[in-house]
Amino acid sequence: MTKNGIALAPNAALLVIDVQKGFDDASYWGPRNNPAAEANIAALMDAWQETGRPVVLVQHASRTAGSVLAADHPGHAFKEFVADRAGKASLLVTKTVNSSFYGTPDLAAWLTAQGIGQLVVSGIQTNMCVETTARMAGNLGYDVLVPLDATHTFDLAGPDGLGLTADELATATAVNLHGGGFARVVTTAELLGS
Repeated sequence: MTKNGIALAPNAALLVIDVQKGFDDASYWGPRNNPAAEANIAALMDAWQETGRPVVLVQHASRTAGSVLAADHPGHAFKEFVADRAGKASLLVTKTVNSSFYGTPDLAAWLTAQGIGQLVVSGIQTNMCVETTARMAGNLGYDVLVPLDATHTFDLAGPDGLGLTADELATATAVNLHGGGFARVVTTAELLGS
């Protein structure tokens, strides 16, 4: 179907990356952006499940000491709205690095076996696991759509006192992905209208 210039394949896969309780710990992560991210992700999950399109859940199991996303930490669990919808997911990928393509089971092998060539990438964090997964998917030849408003991130400090706010990082991700040809940056509303 085509609407708003977006053509969604009947089997386009929705990737829901790292929507885990540990990301609610503001004392660990700092300020975040886009408080609407969770509602937009939930709306996409519902729409995908209603149309029978596949939903792939990705869960990060951090190896960093003291991480709120470590497999033995309560923060490793999916946020409630994802957990409530997890039973209808087509695949669960567990990873320890930024790219969902370096997880278990092998995401690319599963997508190939299912004949899936289009991905919609959502989740946390915009400039980390979402961007890394979208870049790699683009490199692998997938048609990648990133609804930026179905992602969020946190302020981040860099070298020599440099730092960017979460909104600045999200803007940089949009430019990197769209301008760099890795993915098309869209909105949740555009996808729901497709």
